[in-house]
Amino acid sequence: MTRKIAIYGKGGIGKSTTTQNTAAALSHFYGQKVMIHGCDPKADATRLILGGKMQVTVLDTLREHGESAVTLDRVCQTGFGGIRCVESGGPEPGVGCAGRGVITAINLMEELGGYTPELDMIFFDVLGDVVCGGFAMPVREGKAQEIYIVASGEMMALYAANNISRGMVKYAEQSGVRMGGIICNSRNVDGERELLEEFCARLGTRLLMFIPRDNIVQKAEFNRQTVTEFDPASTQAGAYKELAKRLMETTADELAIPQPMSMDELENLVVKYGLLD
Repeated sequence: MTRKIAIYGKGGIGKSTTTQNTAAALSHFYGQKVMIHGCDPKADATRLILGGKMQVTVLDTLREHGESAVTLDRVCQTGFGGIRCVESGGPEPGVGCAGRGVITAINLMEELGGYTPELDMIFFDVLGDVVCGGFAMPVREGKAQEIYIVASGEMMALYAANNISRGMVKYAEQSGVRMGGIICNSRNVDGERELLEEFCARLGTRLLMFIPRDNIVQKAEFNRQTVTEFDPASTQAGAYKELAKRLMETTADELAIPQPMSMDELENLVVKYGLLD
């Protein structure tokens, strides 16, 4: 059965980088059949998988050519490791709701049979610091069963992760969505691992993986590649390989409804680690 996974996190935290590198590791090292559905109007959630190529989006096609032109051949591409890629896109700047675009694109992909049953995992790379409006659609309507949040040991990243957890609780009972854990995309903050471990414990979830900071990620991106494609023998590729392994081995018992903190509790936690001196 295909696992449908939504990746959330603060803007700029590295959701798309983490998603693409994880997908590449799943495909390259473990032979998993993977799809990425980018749900950000910037439409850059699949760029590294496609060698830097910007993809034709579902909403651009719909707006410019009509619904009949939205076909899998037009809006789906296959990149590194056989990973399938689709981008929702967004409305014209200043017009319409980007969140509505997520709903429209996912519904169209379902109608077209784009989420085929042989896929092991589908990743929804979702914009937003909070789970609200159209951007909540993957979890609100049960399109995704698992949520993973990308965070770091910085105050705003933790604030966003806590907010996302709070939004997720609203939909957990009706849709069955559960949190699988936090992925730390390290920023080399002092005490970062310990802070994230305590943060996860307070949320009632787990630190799925601590991804160290390494300049090879930027070097790979300059070459329009994931780390696994750029240098599969590198230490950083090994970190994404381990993250992929932990994701594959996640069991239903490790999925939970989070218990978000109050703002006072969160501030007390970050003060403890010196982030609000």
